Amino acid sequence: MEPIIEEALHCSGDESAIQSSRAVSGGCINQTYYVKTKAGEYFVKLNADVPQDFFRREAEGLELIRETNTVMVPNVLYYNEPADHEMGVLVQEWLGGGRQMDTSARLGREVAALHATYGSAFGLANDNYVGELRQPNGWYDSWVDYYREQRLLKQVEYGEQVGRMPLERRRKMESLMERLNQWIPSNIRPSLLHGDLWGGNFMAGPEGEPVLIDPAVLYGHHEFDMAFTEMFGGFSQDFFDHYYEVFPPEAEYQERKHLYQLFYLLVHLNTFGGMYAQSVDRVLDRFV
Repeated sequence: MEPIIEEALHCSGDESAIQSSRAVSGGCINQTYYVKTKAGEYFVKLNADVPQDFFRREAEGLELIRETNTVMVPNVLYYNEPADHEMGVLVQEWLGGGRQMDTSARLGREVAALHATYGSAFGLANDNYVGELRQPNGWYDSWVDYYREQRLLKQVEYGEQVGRMPLERRRKMESLMERLNQWIPSNIRPSLLHGDLWGGNFMAGPEGEPVLIDPAVLYGHHEFDMAFTEMFGGFSQDFFDHYYEVFPPEAEYQERKHLYQLFYLLVHLNTFGGMYAQSVDRVLDRFV
């Protein structure tokens, strides 16, 4: 892989030789490496099976978050748009560091500030990716309509394509989607969301500064991000306490969060298979 990485670094403007590199953890989709040259340190992602615009959409999402000046994200130094069967490459700055006592509290405040960045509509201009699945977008005046049509319905359709949406599950999904207005209010403002906010996409950079990575950005209900933070752990009580100082949770959130977690459960079902089927069905049985 070193020649591919070296070429990508040259394209990013660093023509010095690679001094060291090692594989690092970076999710289940990409090969990821720490790379050091005489000129700098880098985080490099490689993937031979991604669509042409995969890393471009990630870079665009990071830039949207950066422009809010709310929470740190890594600088993207280079990405390519690979043709079929070519290696996709993304080069970011390396943000080494470690968590400090106030890292989680800072993250709570900064995610709240991100969510207080509002757009004029729900969704996003371009499609992007949630994990390895293409996420259709577009602009909507209604959050409920966007969530129904571009989130839940699209995952139902993916599920049918891969054989994970049997008739009874499809029937319950249709019933739930028809009644979303019963649980989701209409007076929502379109917050800028990370879109894939689980513990693996949060790290600590220099001096413990919180850093968010791997976004699947959209404008939507701030509860959508927060519901995902509760699914797989990785966030301390300090994070929630400081976030909710800005966005106190409504009483209805404790029920509504399951509707938002349903999307992520469907993504995991469609990506990883039947181990998530019971979790999807439990949510459906709760509402249908």
